[in-house]
Amino acid sequence: MWSKIPEFIQNTPWQHHLWRIEDGEKSVFLTFDDGPTPGITDQVLEILREFNAKATFFCLGRNAEHYPDIVQKTRDEGHRIGNHSYSHLKGFRSSTDRYLEDVLMADRILKTSLFRPPYGRIRRREANRLAKRFTVVMWEILSHDYNRKLSPQKCYDNVMQAVRPGSIVVFHDSLKASANMLECLPKVLKELKKQGYVFKAIPETY
Repeated sequence: MWSKIPEFIQNTPWQHHLWRIEDGEKSVFLTFDDGPTPGITDQVLEILREFNAKATFFCLGRNAEHYPDIVQKTRDEGHRIGNHSYSHLKGFRSSTDRYLEDVLMADRILKTSLFRPPYGRIRRREANRLAKRFTVVMWEILSHDYNRKLSPQKCYDNVMQAVRPGSIVVFHDSLKASANMLECLPKVLKELKKQGYVFKAIPETY
């Protein structure tokens, strides 16, 4: 899988997905999928606080249901919450009705206008229906922090070799990704801040 999504995919005419955000500033939009995870999400919040960075957390409904205090803490610190479905269904293996039901289950908990499909996999008919209620947020850069065969340095390189103003970047605040992510994230923030970037949350309405 690509670390940077090619332009021809981002520009597919029928898609209404959000891949990047050009806001006239040197902005980067860091995102975190699959949380909240006790201990790990807390460490991410601490790192972001250190760099005065804001981000967007695409939470699983089932995790948010178990750890509402972490979701509230994330919001209280000025970050944005997104919907990553309730149970992380694979979009190509579930019926449309089942997929949409799972997303709406999470919506009742998370109450956000942002949705990111698990694995980035979503059928056109599902995307068209969800686009009436959500902004479907994809990404331009994937760190691959969840891949335990990769080193934190490789995850860092995946981000730094592709980042540009407006990039939406994916990390994961999950147990599986934590070793790579927690080592890589501060280095990315430090270097990008040195280069003059600012770190923003994705707007609720875009």
